Amino acid sequence: MATAPIQIFPIDTQPGTGVGVNIPFNNGSVFFSNYTTKDAIRNNLLNFFLTNSSERYMNNNLFPDLRQFLFSQISSINTEDIKSYIQSYIQSYFPNLSIDTLDIKPSYSNNEIDIVLRYSIKNFNISDIIQINFA
Repeated sequence: MATAPIQIFPIDTQPGTGVGVNIPFNNGSVFFSNYTTKDAIRNNLLNFFLTNSSERYMNNNLFPDLRQFLFSQISSINTEDIKSYIQSYIQSYFPNLSIDTLDIKPSYSNNEIDIVLRYSIKNFNISDIIQINFA
């Protein structure tokens, strides 16, 4: 019986080789590496969502600047705008990701937004979830 081979990222086959940097930076001036592509993509997404466009010198349009939505009145219309906004940025800057579900949970009384993103990496059997709270 023939089975499809398991696809893995070539960089994951080399144990002990750092792929990216973990977020948050916890230890003074020391960066902790991560060693799998899954962790690297997760940290890249966290960095992507938590960085404002004005924080990236000479590349202002790269980041989605989601905190701007906190200073407007949160409504069901805004949450759909935020959802489409996030989807378009992920499609543009993370073409190797597929969005499984994207939930926007507003807290109207506190003017907070919880974003829950379930995603998978295309052509690989890797999926993960990210939850971010913008307060």
